[in-house]
Order: sequence, then structure tokens, then C-alpha cells
Amino acid sequence: MASPLSADKLVNALKGEGVRIVEHRSWRTHNRNHVGAWGPVHGVMIHHTVTSGTSSSVELCYNGRSDLPGPLCHGVIAKDGTVYLVGNGRANHAGKGDGDVLSAVIAERSLPADNEADTDGNTHFYGFECINLGDNKDPWPKEQVEAIVRASAAICRAHGWGKEGTTSVIGHLEWQPGKIDPRGPGISMSDVRKRVATRLRHPADWNPEEDDMPVSDADVEKIAKAAARQVALYKDTRLDSRDARQMWDDAASPHRTWQFRPEGGDRDAWGYLTRTHSEVVALRAAVSELATALAARDESVDADELVARIERAIDNATAEG
Repeated sequence: MASPLSADKLVNALKGEGVRIVEHRSWRTHNRNHVGAWGPVHGVMIHHTVTSGTSSSVELCYNGRSDLPGPLCHGVIAKDGTVYLVGNGRANHAGKGDGDVLSAVIAERSLPADNEADTDGNTHFYGFECINLGDNKDPWPKEQVEAIVRASAAICRAHGWGKEGTTSVIGHLEWQPGKIDPRGPGISMSDVRKRVATRLRHPADWNPEEDDMPVSDADVEKIAKAAARQVALYKDTRLDSRDARQMWDDAASPHRTWQFRPEGGDRDAWGYLTRTHSEVVALRAAVSELATALAARDESVDADELVARIERAIDNATAEG
């Protein structure tokens, strides 16, 4: 069972993950704990505000409405990626949702469809309201989505969630039937979960923009030229047609065939074949390993496509050489 983070621990976790925060008013003691339980906590829930404007949205989420007292979440994520902390404790954000979804979140397994509202989510979920009209037209800037990812990862890391999967982070639409948030161009919960999982495989201060650079055509060309130089090592030691013919003529005596050594050669036929085989196997393994490593660092890279690009470039470089 996970006890909720204290205000200090939450702040430290967010800052450690590179989240820019603003502590709004008396957020540290602002909560709805007097009307219900806060904890154990099991996940993070993402919403959109159906509002525009940072100041007014933050105030709304802090104060609430006449029919729904605040805080309406724990943090408001602005378009520029700033997270305004507005509550610490139980907040009116999740409402009642599907208990089967909660069970899946706890087990970190695939989410079932939400088809009932029988469980109090305000007890078990941290909530972030993200400033967006929710009309499926208002865009989600990359800075805002990155803040969603980092804030979610910070809480998951602090609790040790995400070891078996990333379903510790869900959208309101995946919790309560009839809800649609978050939605709009530039946001999807599957993408958010994928990026949270990636962050959790790195230290908290990891910056993907500095670490994961796309593989350019120039990079591929460099790899190809290096591979071509390796291929060129065989040019001076390849069997010419006369050597091959003599090997064929000698085939009646297999043991003599493999012992054949061309004039001026430094090894017999078996030596040529074993060396060529081992070098080609090593070269192809190195190319595949490199492609896989690059794809792991940059999830936009398709390892198979990268290998194919490198092999085409090797063919071109070898032909030119």
C-alpha cells in the first residue's frame, strides 16, 4: 500500500524530474481530507480543464465551483509546461470510476474498458488538470505534454511504480464512463505512458533532447564507409577465377581442396573461408547491434529500417571503392 507523498517529497520529486513548478497560495494544506480518505494511492490521472488562460484556470482549480469545491486537482499544467501546485491531499478530480480499472492500475497490467462507476477515485489517484479547451481543436504544445510526462514519471519514480508497466498513469476517459479527457491534437495516453516508461529507464535528470539525437543520413554514410573499409580488407586476398577453377578441379580429393593455397597466398582455402565467414558474421552482428542500440536511444528509429539503410549504403560505398 502506497502512502501519499508529503508536500516536500512531492516538490522534490517534481524538481528532480526537471519539472518547473509554482507553489500556488496555501496549496500545502489545501485539500478535501475532511470528507473522505486520501490514500492509499495507486496512480496518476490526467485531465483537461475545458478552460483557457493560465491565471483563471489555476484559480478555478484551487477554489473549485459552487457545485464542486476545490481543490480540483493537485497540479495545473499550463501550456508552457509550468506546473502550478494547488492541492495536497484528497482533491475533487477523479470522481467515481471503474473498480476493474483500479485493479489493473494496481497490478500494472493492460486497462480494461471502463463500464461502471463504483469506486472512489479521489482516494487513490493524484490528479493533474491540463489547460486545454477539450474541443478536439485546441492543440497540446510539446512543452505541456513533456511536463505531463515528467510530472507523471516523478510520482511513479517516487512510489516505485512502473516496474511492471506504465498503466500507473491513466486518463480520466479511461476511468469514468462518458469522460473524454484528455483529448485534442498532440495528446494520447498511450504515447504519454510510453514516454513515462522511457523516462523511468533513465535517471530523473535525463533530458531526451540532449541525449537522443536522430540518426541522420550523414551518420548512416559514416557507418557505411567504416563497414566498406572492413569489406575492402578482403579485396587483396579474394580467390581469383584461376584459383577457384583449380579448387574445383581438385574436388575429387576433398582434403586436398581445403588444403589448396594459391601462389603467393598466406593461407589455404579453408583459412580463407573461415576467416571470411567469421569476419562477415562479426560485421553483420555489429551492424545489427549498433542499429538496435540507436533505436533504443531514439524510439523514432526503426531498427530494421536502419539496418536496411546501412546495408544499402555499404553496397554503394563498396561499389565506389
